[in-house]
Amino acid sequence: QVQLVESGGGLVQAGGSLRLSCAASGRTLTNYVMGWFRQAPGKEREFLAAVSWSGGSTYHADSVKGRFTISRDNARNTVSLQMNSLKPEDTAVYYCAAKGGIYYLSQMKNGVDYWGKGTLVTVSS
Repeated sequence: QVQLVESGGGLVQAGGSLRLSCAASGRTLTNYVMGWFRQAPGKEREFLAAVSWSGGSTYHADSVKGRFTISRDNARNTVSLQMNSLKPEDTAVYYCAAKGGIYYLSQMKNGVDYWGKGTLVTVSS
């Protein structure tokens, strides 16, 4: 079993930055793709970004491309999401996730194996 715990959420003004982190424990995540999703009030969960096991390949959804950057540190079992130029519409609960057995990072939007409990990001105007 894998436990994913997010941190780094909070309140920030529009145009500001936040860095979310996700710590994994319980088992090694060898060959697992790691990613981030978000869910705003009244909306469906949205797939944002994914990173390969090696960290050498990344995927970012169009809605965040150029503003958000995903990365991972396998030595520390962590994955991060650097969020810049935040907008009020980025307000949501952000979830870390892990998925094994996929080749294309974008496939993560079709389902994951493990979820974190989420961290709230609020962007004020």
